[in-house]
Amino acid sequence: MKKFYTGALFLCAALGMSAQEVIWQKDIQSSSQDFLSQVTTTIDQQYLITGSSIQSKKLSAEGNQNSGYDFHLVKLNQQGEEIWEKYFSGQNHDFLSATVNTQEGGFLLAGTSFSGKGSDKKEDSKGGSDIWLIRINEFGDELWQKTLGTASDEEARSVIQTTDLGFFVAGNIQNSEKGYGSKDAWIIRLDKNGKEISQLILGGRGLDEVEKMIPTKDGGALLGIYSRSGSVAMNDHRSLMNDKINDQSSLITHAKSAENYGEGDYWIVKLNKDGKVEWEKNFGGKGDDHIRTLALTSTGYLIGGESRSERSGNKTVGIEEGTDIWLIALNERGEENWQKSYNFKNRDVLMGMSVVNKSQESGIKNQDGQDTTKGILLGGYTQAEGRIEHNDETFWMLYVDQNGNEQWRKHVKGESSKKEERLSDIKLNRDGSIILAGTSAEELGKENWKIVKLGDSQIDQLIEKQDIRIYPNPVSDYAYVEIGFEGQRSGVFEAEISVYDMGGRQLQSIRTKNKVTKINTQALVQGAYLVSVKTNDNKTASAKLIKK
Repeated sequence: MKKFYTGALFLCAALGMSAQEVIWQKDIQSSSQDFLSQVTTTIDQQYLITGSSIQSKKLSAEGNQNSGYDFHLVKLNQQGEEIWEKYFSGQNHDFLSATVNTQEGGFLLAGTSFSGKGSDKKEDSKGGSDIWLIRINEFGDELWQKTLGTASDEEARSVIQTTDLGFFVAGNIQNSEKGYGSKDAWIIRLDKNGKEISQLILGGRGLDEVEKMIPTKDGGALLGIYSRSGSVAMNDHRSLMNDKINDQSSLITHAKSAENYGEGDYWIVKLNKDGKVEWEKNFGGKGDDHIRTLALTSTGYLIGGESRSERSGNKTVGIEEGTDIWLIALNERGEENWQKSYNFKNRDVLMGMSVVNKSQESGIKNQDGQDTTKGILLGGYTQAEGRIEHNDETFWMLYVDQNGNEQWRKHVKGESSKKEERLSDIKLNRDGSIILAGTSAEELGKENWKIVKLGDSQIDQLIEKQDIRIYPNPVSDYAYVEIGFEGQRSGVFEAEISVYDMGGRQLQSIRTKNKVTKINTQALVQGAYLVSVKTNDNKTASAKLIKK
């Protein structure tokens, strides 16, 4: 793939204007139909862009246009400059679906593999398509890999790390003899080294597909499942909840207990830290309601997707046209707090959601128990249905307050109009800046990756920033120094970070252009130290660092 930078973006705002600036844009050009799945933000605010691509060297070999998709990764620094690019290849198609950054550093990749053993894939196929996991360090080097599967077809959809440093991997399994319908949800719990601990199959009589999974504060997980299933009859031998099928596989099953309200519903399942079902809820109207994404708030959860249902079932808001965005807020027990609907006048597709917290410490409360959630940033794209509108096929952002009341919406366009502009993911950074990642097609079958970093003054004002923040603190090996000062008007930000012992002796000095900088504390002995920051416009701050 060739890399190039484009010029400035144009931002169109509706329902109110807000000051917004493009910090940078990175376009990665392709000669094939590439799929961008996710942008993952690291603790030091670098970005891993992941998806699936056909490598250009494969395309040039004998003119073969179907040489197989590979896992494709591009890591960018805080300024949007490429640090490294990696591919992981099997001998057939391999599609990278989800990525999580690990607490120890590095990432776990989860994708769907149609490949047997060969090339980068080290294990044989289990039969049909399998889930392929690859653990890498921060430089993209492989640490371990694992193939998960059965004789049925499996696909990966989501992966999270748990509080014990292990992982939940969520995907789907088709026509399994141990399942319930044509497609069921399949969740595997692993330890930090990839050893399998348990499996869980969730399903009803029809089709159930995992769309999203997020970690919960108690070490468990919340699953968002697109369900086209009714409940399983209680006289069905497979409907015994949490019944081990056999001790050898540690496989347990859980049958869906609720009937669908319509064609497709949101099915929300809460798992405890042991991977067992704690509670489940069903939301929908008489039409098709497709869940897309989940988010953790300080008081519960947000559930988002698109809806074709009028007021019916337990859906209390209607639709205006095509599909509308349907957002539901739940408390920690899965009970509804409120629901809202939003419309962009065509087929509206929600792809990402970030919660704006007062201190950007996601999903926490203040010591006095007050809600710290200030609002919700939604991102997606709109598709025309039978007609062309000015804002069709462009990225959009929608900001609502903590009660779901719309505050503003914007369309984000490129320097030149493309046939398709489809957002894949949106992330809110700790400093209030926004990352949007998606595809931009000059012509069908040639989807370029488009990554944009924006600053928004309205969101920035909602977030309380510290002049300097150090985490983790106390620290064992590496700490991150976050600088809350704004940059100079010129846009050039530079700072010097110094580490002193309690006697005032300078031990380290680092020049940086980053708002978050990683420092090595391995050489420090146990005790207290002072970390001082001075920016290029003479702003200063200091904080205490404790070495364990």
